[in-house]
Amino acid sequence: MSMSDPIADMLTRIRNASRINRSEVVIKASNICEGIAAVLKKEGYIEDCDRIDDSRQGILRVALKYDRNGQSIINEIKRISKPGCRIYSSVDKLPHVLGGMGIVVVSTSRGVMSDRSCRETKVGGEILCTVS
Repeated sequence: MSMSDPIADMLTRIRNASRINRSEVVIKASNICEGIAAVLKKEGYIEDCDRIDDSRQGILRVALKYDRNGQSIINEIKRISKPGCRIYSSVDKLPHVLGGMGIVVVSTSRGVMSDRSCRETKVGGEILCTVS
C-alpha cells in the first residue's frame, strides 16, 4: 500500500511516541522527512536522527528529547499544508508560533528550513508544519 502523505505519517509517529515517552521512533525515510528531522534537530526539539539503509526505501531513526521531569520537549506538532490544500507564504507573512517560542517548518527552493532561517535568508515557501 502506498502512503499518500509521508509527512503526516512522520508527524503522527513522533506525536504518538512522545505521548507514551518512547526514547526513539522509526519512520520510513524520504528526503522531505530527513529535512524536517534535520530542522527539528537543529532547533533542539529532538536529540538525533540517523538513516538506516535497508533493501527498500530506508528508515529514519529519530531519538526524542525530554526535559528533567520526563516531559516531552515537543508539546504540539501540527501539519499545516496538506496534499489536498497546499499553503504557501512569503517570508514577510510567515506565522509566528507562540510569539516566537515555536517554529514553522518551511519547504523552500533552498531546502527545508525553519522560519527563523527563512527570515535570515529572505525566502518563503510551503508551510509544512508548526512545532511548539
